[in-house]
Amino acid sequence: MAESHGLVERLERAVMRLESLFSGSHRSGGVECDAVNGVSGRLAPYVEAFDRLLNGSVAEFLRFSKILEGDVKTHAEMVRAAFQAQRSFLVLASQCQEPQENEVATLLKPISEKIQEIQNFRERNRGSKMFNHLSAVSESIPALGWIAVSPKPGPYVKEMNDAATFYTNRVLKDYKHSDERHVDWVKSYLNIWSELQAYIKEHHTTGLTWSKTGPVASPMSMRSILTSGPCLSPPPPPPGPPPIFDTETTKDEGTASRSALFAQLNQGEAITKGLRHVSDDQKTHKNPSLRAQCPPIPSPTKSHTPSPTSPKSSPQQSHAPVLELEGKKWKVEYQEDKNDLVIINTELKQVAYIFSCNKSTLQIKGKINSITIDNCKKFGLVFDNVVGIVEVINSRDIQIQVMGKVPTISINKTEGCHIYLSEESLDCEIVSAKSSEMNILIPQDGDYKEFPVPEQFKTAWDGSKLVTEPAEIVG
Repeated sequence: MAESHGLVERLERAVMRLESLFSGSHRSGGVECDAVNGVSGRLAPYVEAFDRLLNGSVAEFLRFSKILEGDVKTHAEMVRAAFQAQRSFLVLASQCQEPQENEVATLLKPISEKIQEIQNFRERNRGSKMFNHLSAVSESIPALGWIAVSPKPGPYVKEMNDAATFYTNRVLKDYKHSDERHVDWVKSYLNIWSELQAYIKEHHTTGLTWSKTGPVASPMSMRSILTSGPCLSPPPPPPGPPPIFDTETTKDEGTASRSALFAQLNQGEAITKGLRHVSDDQKTHKNPSLRAQCPPIPSPTKSHTPSPTSPKSSPQQSHAPVLELEGKKWKVEYQEDKNDLVIINTELKQVAYIFSCNKSTLQIKGKINSITIDNCKKFGLVFDNVVGIVEVINSRDIQIQVMGKVPTISINKTEGCHIYLSEESLDCEIVSAKSSEMNILIPQDGDYKEFPVPEQFKTAWDGSKLVTEPAEIVG
C-alpha cells in the first residue's frame, strides 16, 4: 500500500512539472506570427508591414464588399486569396536568396493564377448588374505583379490604379446620390493601391528585396510556405518529451563512420589504387561505335516540351457569333469578317454591347441609349443617334461614323480610332485616356477634314495650380 501511495505521488509531481513546462513554453511563444515553417523567429519587417496592409485596407475592402453581396462579395474573396498568395511570396523572399529569372517565373505562378481567376470571373459575368465593380477590380489586379517589376514597381501600381478609376468613376456616377455603400466600396478599393504604393516606396523602392542569406528560393521552399498557411492563430502546444534513444550507440556509430571516411582521405595518392583502368576501346570519345549506341542527349538550354503556361500551347478557343437582344441589351459578340450586321427597331432604353468582333461592320438604326465597343479589332460602327455615351475600350483600328447626334465619345486603352462626325454632332465631347492614333474627321464643304487628338501634354505650375495643355511636336 505504501509503495502504491509513493508511486501516485511521483506521478502527480511529474504531471505538475509537465504542466509548468507547457505553460511556460506557451507564454514564450505568444500569439504573434513569429514561427514560419516550424522555425521560431520574427518575420521580416516588410512582411509585417504587408500584414498591416492586409489587416487594414484589404480587410476594409472585404467588409464593404460583403455589404454589397453577390458578385462583388465573391470577387472580393478572390482578391483576398490573391493578396495571401503575394504574402507567401514575400515570406519566401525574406527567407531565401533570389533564384534565376526562369525560377522566379515558376515561383510567381500561384499569384498569376489568382489574377487570372479574378479576370475570368469578370468575363463570365458580363451580364452582371455589378459589371463596373468587377471591371474595376479585374483591370487593376495585375498590380500584384509589381514584385516582378524593377527598377520602378511603384509607378507600375499607380498605372494599374488609374485603370481602375476608369470604372470606379462609372460606379460613382451611378450611385453617388442614391446608395452611399457603393461610394464607400470605391474609396476602400482605391485605398488598397494607394497604401500599396506607399508600402513599396518604403520597403521595395527599386524592386523586391530578397534575403542576402539563407538558401536559394525554389518551388520546394514555396510549397513549404504555402502549406504552412498564414499565421492566424496561436501556435500549437509543444510536443511531448522526446523518446529515449540509445545516444551512446548512435554516437559510437557516427564516430566510426567519420573515422573510416578520414582514413580513406588520408591515403593520399594511394586512394586511386582501387580504380580500374579503362582502355581506349572503352572510351566513347575514342570509339565511334560506342557513340553510335548512345541516344542523343537533349540540349539543356532548349526545352522540347512547351511550357504549360505558354500561350502557344493551347489552341485559341472559338466562340459562336452572337447578335441578339437580351432584355434591354443588344449583344454583338465574336463576329468575324461580317460587313452586313444591322440592328433595327431600337428603343431609347436599349444599350448595345459589342465584344471581340474583328474585321466587321455594324449599323445601328434609330435612337439608342449607349454603345460600348470592347476588345475589337478593325471594326466599323455606323449609328444614327445616341442619347448617352459611345465608349471604345481595349480595341484597335476602330472607325465610327455618327449620322445624327451623340453627346460624348470615350476612348480608353485603344490604338487607332477614327471618328466621323456629322453636322449635328459637332458639339460632341471626346474623352480619351491611354490611347493613340486618334483622329476626328469634321465635315467641311462636302468632304471631311482630319484633326488629330493630342497624345502628348505639358504641365506647368502657374503659382496656384497645375495647368496642362497639349504639347506641340516640332518636326
